[in-house]
Amino acid sequence: MKRILVTGGAGFVGSHLCERLLSEGNNVVCIDNYFTGSKQNS
Repeated sequence: MKRILVTGGAGFVGSHLCERLLSEGNNVVCIDNYFTGSKQNS
């Protein structure tokens, strides 16, 4: 298990990346300012 930081995790690509990393059993920290992302994606 790895601890991974994803910036921009509330955007389209970032949210899918976070889901994939979590499904692989990683510890994921997501940071986003919601400037272009959506809170529903986080």
